[in-house]
Amino acid sequence: MSHDFFISFDFAIASHFVSVTLCSSSLKMAYQKLLSGQTVYGTTTPGTPAMYAPPTYSPDPSAPPANIFDSVPGYEGTVAGGGGGFLPPPVPSYPVPQPEPGPSPSNWNIPSISEDTARGAFALFASSHCCYSSKPAKDGVITNMEAFNTYRYRLETFTESRSTEWSQEPYSGQPVDAYSQPPPGPWDIPAKAPSYFFDGKQVIKVPYTSSVKNCHSCLGMGRNPCKDCAGAGNKVCWVCNGSGYRHEDDRCSHCSGRGRENCVHCHGQGSKQCATCRGKQQLLVYINLTVKWINNLDDYVVEQSSGLQVANLKEVSGREVFRDSQYLVYPVIGFPDPEVVRAAQRLVSEHQGTYSQSARILQQRQTIELIPITKVTYSWKGNSNIYFVYGNEFKVSSDNYPATCCCSVM
Repeated sequence: MSHDFFISFDFAIASHFVSVTLCSSSLKMAYQKLLSGQTVYGTTTPGTPAMYAPPTYSPDPSAPPANIFDSVPGYEGTVAGGGGGFLPPPVPSYPVPQPEPGPSPSNWNIPSISEDTARGAFALFASSHCCYSSKPAKDGVITNMEAFNTYRYRLETFTESRSTEWSQEPYSGQPVDAYSQPPPGPWDIPAKAPSYFFDGKQVIKVPYTSSVKNCHSCLGMGRNPCKDCAGAGNKVCWVCNGSGYRHEDDRCSHCSGRGRENCVHCHGQGSKQCATCRGKQQLLVYINLTVKWINNLDDYVVEQSSGLQVANLKEVSGREVFRDSQYLVYPVIGFPDPEVVRAAQRLVSEHQGTYSQSARILQQRQTIELIPITKVTYSWKGNSNIYFVYGNEFKVSSDNYPATCCCSVM
């Protein structure tokens, strides 16, 4: 009995519950009797389906028990559903390149936009709002234009992470290669990475981990008792409530006087094809390796005194004045704005410290954009107003447009 384990469950027979304990060698036999119309305790009428479904051995019937999987060297702790978690990156067997300072930027200025450009951007802005009159944009007199240079520092860290999980599929004669030789390590399996700084994902079946197991959901029978009729194959007729008669001497036509009707879910068979193995009785179990490439991005926009909200700048691009891409970048140096230098030092330190713990860094890139902002002051109907033109797209922001109306679309 050293190799037996015991499972205890209850059967309901004619409204009475009987507790039965089975050892592993007799469990499948008992289950087979349930599907064929016999119970473990006594017998039912020959050919009659079992009245009640067998017990459920796990909260999720499709989730395999832990002991269905073998222990694979290098993949200890891997469970179904990705419970193995992410794998720490390997220690490089080659010298890690040391980051070097990138080239120093040369030109920090953007020419101011012209009055015609500012007026045209304002007119386009007004026409894009159904409730805005075009008169301020056409008739307003520009009295002052002030240019602001705003810098955006951006750091991208392109990483690769790997995780493993046990997977399963119905067995239909697929190749079985477990135990033929040791499987390669999780980080030794080649994967096709996308281009740098583009997200991607690849799922790879780990070689030499595939084996065949009896289906845990149906105990290798290929079918499960129907849950809707509890394995009986029929239910109490809803028309006559099981009496066989709708009225006195009026036989129920729905069930032909039997008092019961066949279950529509299992077509009266009392059992249904196992959803886990799809009737194949066996499962191919193997380890899946999931490889993810993620471009982790952070940016910092220097506060400026123009009055334009920094949040508006997320929608526009600027002129790139600096770019540096390496395996590991060195924080930008020699930049005229000290806030950019401090932001670069902070973000580079955070990225290299954080992402190297749970993933493998493949490449980093840092850029600096110069985003043009022009503050335009104009006069209309004797009042002074302002609007902003910003970004390469010449977007406009005007919080207090002087000529609006209320309208509704019917």
